[in-house]
Amino acid sequence: MTNSLSPQLPITYSKEVASAKQRGAPIVALESTIITHGMPYPGNIEMARSVESIIREQGAVPATIAVIHGTLHIGLEAEELEQLAKAKDVLKVSRADLAFAIAERRHGATTVAATMIAAERAGIKVFATGGIGGVHRGAEESFDISADLEELARTGVIVVCAGAKAILDVPKTLEVLETAGVPVVTYESEEFPAFWSRSSGLRSPLTLNSPAAIANFQMVREQLGIDGGMLIANPVPEADEIPAEEMEIYIQRALDSAERDEISGKAVTPYLLSTIFDLTDGQSLKTNIALVENNARLAGEIAVALNA
Repeated sequence: MTNSLSPQLPITYSKEVASAKQRGAPIVALESTIITHGMPYPGNIEMARSVESIIREQGAVPATIAVIHGTLHIGLEAEELEQLAKAKDVLKVSRADLAFAIAERRHGATTVAATMIAAERAGIKVFATGGIGGVHRGAEESFDISADLEELARTGVIVVCAGAKAILDVPKTLEVLETAGVPVVTYESEEFPAFWSRSSGLRSPLTLNSPAAIANFQMVREQLGIDGGMLIANPVPEADEIPAEEMEIYIQRALDSAERDEISGKAVTPYLLSTIFDLTDGQSLKTNIALVENNARLAGEIAVALNA
């Protein structure tokens, strides 16, 4: 089913998502960068299918978001998901270049920021991802700060993640979110998680212990007319985590390598993740998949609670 929200914007809903919108059923948005830039085929398609299946098990409908040949897709059919998983030279799009990918009829994989924009445009209130971007280490010199943080301040979507990626400066990331007025809620823990690890050593600004409580918090924000998103930090399951002390050793080695190779801009995060994958003999990727699945489960539960 294809619709145009305006004459200039080509947008397509998958059959499943279109049906869910018509019925008023709960929907969870999913990014596509993790498919195109997060891991190689066929691991990426297996992960994508697993995450979508988990959301369905919670009673919600998954909507993987991507730009394909210049059309913004809200939900992908099975064959489109397969094609995206195999595609090469896919743009990694954020707020700055989402419109570019559409205008130039390119393939684009959506980051956290771009997925939030598309989700809000489609009326989807909950989004599950791995970890958000944030303030990079050394940002006081490089000024490298992810667009994800400003997007959270302006776009009204609940983002479920496993915290900020541990390769970042997590304390500064939390400071920026506080300044921007973004609620940061850790699920069932008073400690803010650090992606691969259950704790960053930092106290969480807020804690809630049920999807219903999160949904109620969001509804009160809406009643007060408070704009912007909400960040739900969901610690990785204990059985799958890599301890923070161990991860910090790998992260420092990866950062040193990135500096030697003069990596900058959008290339930094995928470079660091790839290097850490090698340093951990693949364990970092296994943990990454586990936390994404865990976030999808919670996001599905929150979407259902919002819809109750």
